Amino acid sequence: MTFSERNFIKQIEALTPASTPDLIKGIGDDCAVLAKSQNQAILLTTDTLIKSVHFDPAWHPPYLLGRKAAAVNISDIAAMGGQPRFALLSVGVPDATEEDRLDQIMTGFHSMLEEHNMILIGGDTVSSPALMFSVTVIGEMETEKVLYRSGAGQDDLVWVSGPLGEAAAGLEICRSHEKKYDRWPSLVKAHLDPKPEVELGRILAKSGMVNSMMDLSDGIATDLAHICTASSTGADIRAEDIPFSESLLQAAATLHLNPLDLALRGGEDYQLLFTSPPEHATALPCLVRDQTGGEIFHVGRITAGQGVMLQDNDRRKNISFQGYEHGG
Repeated sequence: MTFSERNFIKQIEALTPASTPDLIKGIGDDCAVLAKSQNQAILLTTDTLIKSVHFDPAWHPPYLLGRKAAAVNISDIAAMGGQPRFALLSVGVPDATEEDRLDQIMTGFHSMLEEHNMILIGGDTVSSPALMFSVTVIGEMETEKVLYRSGAGQDDLVWVSGPLGEAAAGLEICRSHEKKYDRWPSLVKAHLDPKPEVELGRILAKSGMVNSMMDLSDGIATDLAHICTASSTGADIRAEDIPFSESLLQAAATLHLNPLDLALRGGEDYQLLFTSPPEHATALPCLVRDQTGGEIFHVGRITAGQGVMLQDNDRRKNISFQGYEHGG
């Protein structure tokens, strides 16, 4: 059997104690959650980026690579509604790597930390066959405000915080021989320099109107399935309600890509995916608009069934866990 990220995580979880003192949430969410005090929690997350698996230096500038290495971890803190505070960084460096390239990577990494008032507090450097980064981010927030994947309930509304599929389209543009970087810069930026939605995550957590949340790293087909599994529910989403930017639609037409596939399965959007009771259908988007000037998008509903079902015109099909997965 070939490697499956999801199955491997299940094996690890089965070997891990269910609880220990001060552990509020362990494996199975965007962050581990530890008790800091009676009312405060510590959030911990870690992620790894490896050359040729998660990035290609042929088109990923080192400065933006450093930013992305930090951003994808900060996004996990945002997914719980938390405030990122500290980072640890371990770097695997091939012997032939130029020092100037490493300097640019670290400058980019620090620039992302500075945007979120974070401090790098430690890490490790090792010799490695391929360039790689392993980042741990530590955040904090009020214990009672932490948003987990497991809070969704039947008839809840499913929301996303922005257009989907842009990072996947940006990746295809980078891979394309046409290299039309200047034509759709927002899509290329979505892939190379993602923005963690920390401010919005904090607003949603404090609102009291949201009951489950995670970030979109593997595509909504997989990430909504994670919420459904954790919440023992199903979900229906409507293809016609998936938000697309005009740039994505133009790029998809030019490069002969399916916009819906990019949105459902492409991954790396790092938008927030969340649910709320139906009575907040008007108040929640108004709150977001008032506090950020932005918009959130209602794409479906939580059901009593199992799996994520896509309604696409007259067709209805199960798309659970059909997004991006490391390995296969």
